[in-house]
Amino acid sequence: MRIGPWTLPNNVLVAPMAGVTDRPFRQLCKRLGAGYAVSEMAASNPRLWDSVKTSRRLNHEGEIAPVAVQIAGADPAMMAEAAVFNASKGARIIDINMGCPVKKVCNVASGSALLRHEDLIARILEAVVRACLPLGVPVTLKTRTGWDREHRNALRIARLAQDSGIAALTLHGRTRADMYTGQAEYDTIREVKAAIDIPVVANGDIDSPEKARRVLDYTGADAVMVGRAAQGRPWIFREIDYYLRTGDKLPPPTYGEMRDLLLEHLDDHYRFYGEHTGVRTARKHIGWYIDGLPGADAFRAHMNQIDGTGAQASAVATWFDHFARDARPAETFGEPALLAA
Repeated sequence: MRIGPWTLPNNVLVAPMAGVTDRPFRQLCKRLGAGYAVSEMAASNPRLWDSVKTSRRLNHEGEIAPVAVQIAGADPAMMAEAAVFNASKGARIIDINMGCPVKKVCNVASGSALLRHEDLIARILEAVVRACLPLGVPVTLKTRTGWDREHRNALRIARLAQDSGIAALTLHGRTRADMYTGQAEYDTIREVKAAIDIPVVANGDIDSPEKARRVLDYTGADAVMVGRAAQGRPWIFREIDYYLRTGDKLPPPTYGEMRDLLLEHLDDHYRFYGEHTGVRTARKHIGWYIDGLPGADAFRAHMNQIDGTGAQASAVATWFDHFARDARPAETFGEPALLAA
């Protein structure tokens, strides 16, 4: 799959997720088989560009190319300015967010709220593409099937995107009203792919190699984008890529490999965020990695009380070491003696 001048190594992509797809997570996913990753959503308001949160999102040091940054906003001129600003900070692809359904984004007419204003969508797309064209930076769009199930307008938005010069379109198979509930539908993605010539990426509930294959076959999409299924499971990208290429399944990671990957992730995470923020923001990632494993609930409660990065990483290593070799019944994991070991 190509996005402007960039040829991606495969068609298994990482979805932008606020609070999740920071640089350490993107790097790990790319190393584990993802062909492309988009950053967390960056605000288009210049007054926010000097904030600590935004400065972290602008940090692309050492990131595997191409660096893709997602921007959000409702003012065409401001969005164009944000695109140029992010390009100056290292972005080589700009992605426009018109899919985020959360209230704090929609309440300021951004994200999927724009789906009710097709004229404004056209002005934003044209402004951003026009600003990025002299820089050689392609612009992509991520959106949903519509505002609600009675007002699905993804096909019209897709045609606006193509006419505006958008290089690729990612379509989440839910409406804004659906939020993240229910099941994603792929009929709309199939209809959109049949109607436009630019690459289309299918997004929504892609949680296994088999599901990725079925969605690609049904929709005709050029790629799949994985979001929530990659939380605590970054190896899903190599699993999907391998299955799409060979038709065979890779074995799941061993507990030892899970331990090593998580510790590697934590080390990069701590260095990126620092001691105070790092230990706190790492908790959700640890929780996702261990979710469903024996003794996870007890260990999660213990781990959430730890305030130092060194102690947190040591606790993770000790827990996985015990878990990998201990043959006791699952319900006995997490006993105080084990947690203190």
